[in-house]
Amino acid sequence: MPICRNPCPCPEIVSHVQDSLPDQVETRPVEPRCFLMINASQHEGRIALVTGGASGIGEQIAKDLAQRGATVCIADRNGVGADQVAGAIRAAGGTSLVWKVNLAQSEEVDALANGLLARLGGVDILINNAGVTSNEPACEVSLHHWNRTLAINLTAPMLLTQRLLPGMLRKRWGRVVNVSSISGVRAGTGRLAYGTSKAAMIAMTGQFAIETAEWGVTVNAIAPAFVDTPMLRTLKGSSRASTFLDFCPMNRFCTPAEVSAAALFFCSNEATYVTGQTLGVDGGFLAGGLFVRNLFEIPASSAPDAAPVGTSRSPPETSYTETSS
Repeated sequence: MPICRNPCPCPEIVSHVQDSLPDQVETRPVEPRCFLMINASQHEGRIALVTGGASGIGEQIAKDLAQRGATVCIADRNGVGADQVAGAIRAAGGTSLVWKVNLAQSEEVDALANGLLARLGGVDILINNAGVTSNEPACEVSLHHWNRTLAINLTAPMLLTQRLLPGMLRKRWGRVVNVSSISGVRAGTGRLAYGTSKAAMIAMTGQFAIETAEWGVTVNAIAPAFVDTPMLRTLKGSSRASTFLDFCPMNRFCTPAEVSAAALFFCSNEATYVTGQTLGVDGGFLAGGLFVRNLFEIPASSAPDAAPVGTSRSPPETSYTETSS
C-alpha cells in the first residue's frame, strides 16, 4: 500500500496554516508525518462524478478520488479548467473525462445525466460540489440572482441525484456527498440566496439518505467554512482576512485538501453505516457560539454591584425568635 504523497498534515497544509496565522501568534516548525495511507485500489472500477471540479474543492476531490483508482468525470462550465484538471489526473496515471455544462440550465443537467448513463452506465460516487455565491443585503437580492443560485446550488444536485441513484440502488452500493456550507446551518450577513440554498441542500441530504439506506447507498453532506478558494476571494470583505477569521476559533483558513478528506471518508468503506449526516469542516465555527477572540484581554466596563470573582455575597440578615418546645 503506497504512502500518501500529501500526508496529514501535508507540507502544503502546514505552510498554508503558518502563513495564515496573525503575526502575534507564535508558530513552531511542524514535522510532516504521514498518518494517511492511500489504498490506490479502493475505488478501482468505480466511476465518480464531481461537479464544479475545475478548481477549488472540486478539483482536489477529483484528484484524490482518481488517486484511489476511480474514473473521475468532471462537470463544470469552465471547460478549459476542467480539461486542465483531467489532464493532470491522466498525467498521474488516472482516468478522467470532462463534461462542459451549465448547471443553471435543467436541460443541460439532464443531458449530463443522459450522457453518463449512455456512455458509462451511471456512476458509483456523486459529488455535488458546484456552487455560486455572492453577498448582498437581503432586501436587494434580485429574483434573477435568487433563481440562479437555487438552480445551481440546489436544483441541479437534486436532479443529478434523482437520475443517478437508481443505478447505485441496483448495485447495492453508492455514495452521494453534497458540499453544503456553514451558511446552511447558521445565518450570515449577505447570504440570503446562498444560505437558503445550502440549508435546503442539508435537508435534501437527509431525505435522500433515509430512502436509500436499506440498499447500501449513503448520502451525506459537508459544511465547510472559510475555504481558501477563488470563490471566497470574490466576496465583499475578503480583502481583509479578519473579516472571516475573527469568527473562526482555529484562526486560519481551511484548505481544499481538508474538505476533500471529509469527502473521501464519506466515500470510503469505513463509512458504510454513516448516512444522512452533515459534517462541519469549519475550524470550530459552528461550535463557537459567543466566540470572542482575546476576550480575557478586554477589561470590563464597570460593574460596581457585582461580587468579585471567586467570592459569594453574604445572605441578608434575618431577625428570628428562638423557640424551644
